[in-house]
Amino acid sequence: MTTNSDAQPQFGDDDPRTAYNRVFFAILRIHRTLMPQIEKALREVGIADPIWYEILLATEEAGEAGVQMQVLERRLFVPQYALSRHVARIEKAGLIRRAAAGGAGRGQILYIAEAGRGLPARIWQIYVDKIRSAFVPALTTDEAYDLVRVLNRLYR
Repeated sequence: MTTNSDAQPQFGDDDPRTAYNRVFFAILRIHRTLMPQIEKALREVGIADPIWYEILLATEEAGEAGVQMQVLERRLFVPQYALSRHVARIEKAGLIRRAAAGGAGRGQILYIAEAGRGLPARIWQIYVDKIRSAFVPALTTDEAYDLVRVLNRLYR
């Protein structure tokens, strides 16, 4: 993709390509503004880190078959050492259980524990409430859909 050679600088910028930097830092600021509120609400229900939601969700969705740690690494873009640390904490909290995978590898499979069943849905509601309270006053639903289309082009 190329830049629009006819683009004119905005926001007092000298170079219109500065717009890309502005997008990046705007996304970071939105994240830094919203995540502390979400993290606080999650801690209030015993979730120590936002990544726990994704781990619990994938584990619950896997059902009786469980989910392999290697699959989670690829799905969540989390390095093995970090995922292992989170899984150990989630297991200690009694929300999942681990078992060795069969075969020659040293892989592990995660299963949702009884205490973890239905928890992803409750966690998701916290996200929904915080996201909507932040975005609804600023964006119409059409603007939100337009924005997600643009942002999805950046996701690789």
